[in-house]
Amino acid sequence: MLKNIYKPSFFGIFGYMKIKSPAYKHKSIMLIDDNEIDNFINEKLIKSYYFAENVYVHTSSKSALEFLKNIEVTLKEVPSDLIPSHILLDINMPILDGFHFLEEFEKFNPELKNKIKIIMLTTSLNPLDMERSKNYKHVIKFLHKPLTDTELSGL
Repeated sequence: MLKNIYKPSFFGIFGYMKIKSPAYKHKSIMLIDDNEIDNFINEKLIKSYYFAENVYVHTSSKSALEFLKNIEVTLKEVPSDLIPSHILLDINMPILDGFHFLEEFEKFNPELKNKIKIIMLTTSLNPLDMERSKNYKHVIKFLHKPLTDTELSGL
């Protein structure tokens, strides 16, 4: 969907010309990371490259799971564009880490789960984390921080 932006035309007095901004690739995505600076930077990157129009930011797995549970309960009434198409998930977080999030995510209704792709976005260099993430069907990629425009365009 392209948004219409009106800007003064080159000739100024003759009115405004209509300029279309680029369409977003996705309507909504979710960031789950306890690092607020990483979330801020990633949200700016996602919006500036028109990857997603809405970015839901959660600094804990627990709040993200609660958000998804609320969507699941009202799945029939929730517009599909409010459901995040992708989740960028950090591994190392306090209380409930990324793998615990994945365990809880697996318990959701398949109708919701199948609409969401998960990308592990982490500082972890442990090869066992990468291998472990392959055990989850909805994890489609394992990326190392920082997120770049090249990685974003490859999703």
